Amino acid sequence: MRSNRSRPNSTRQQLGNRLKLERERLQESLAEVSGAVEIDIDSMQKIERGEQVPSEEILLLLISHFDMEDNAAAKLWAMAGYNDDDGADIDTPKTRGVMTPEDLKIDYTDMVHIAANEFGVTMNFMQSTGAGNQPMLISRLGMSREHAEFIIDSLQQSLKKPQLKSGITKVLPKPKAHKKTDRN
Repeated sequence: MRSNRSRPNSTRQQLGNRLKLERERLQESLAEVSGAVEIDIDSMQKIERGEQVPSEEILLLLISHFDMEDNAAAKLWAMAGYNDDDGADIDTPKTRGVMTPEDLKIDYTDMVHIAANEFGVTMNFMQSTGAGNQPMLISRLGMSREHAEFIIDSLQQSLKKPQLKSGITKVLPKPKAHKKTDRN
C-alpha cells in the first residue's frame, strides 16, 4: 500500500505538521477532518504526527477539504513522495497527470445514496443496471457540508434556467435603442 511508503521522518513530520496547521486554520477538530475524508481519527492523528503518509486518494481529499491553492497542494504532494521516481515501489504503478479521452467521459447515473453527518457528506452515484440486477457503483464523492450546500445551490440555479429543445437555437435579444436627448 502506498500510504506506508518509506519516507524520511523529517519529511513525513513536515507533511503532518502542515496538514495539522491547515486543520487548525479552519478551526476544525480531528473528528471533523477525518469524517470529511472518511478515515478514522487514529489514522488522521498518525498522519499529523508524521507516523503515516496518507494514500494519494486521502491526500487529494485533504487538499480539497482544506481548499488549498495549487502551489501549497503541490508541495504537500511532493512531501508525501508522490512526485519522485526514486522512492516508488516497483510493483505499484505511479499515478500520472495525463488526461486521456477516457478520463473525459461522462458517466450517467439513475440512483444516488447520500450519507451525511456533522463532519461531511458522502454521495454514492449508482446505475441500476449492474450485474445480477444489483446497483453498480459509478462514482463516490466525499465533501464538507459547506461544499455540499454550495453544490445544492448550484444545482438549483442550473435547474431554474430555461431548457433548450433540440433544434432550437438560443438567440440573444436585440439591444435596446438609446433615446436621443436634446443637450445643446
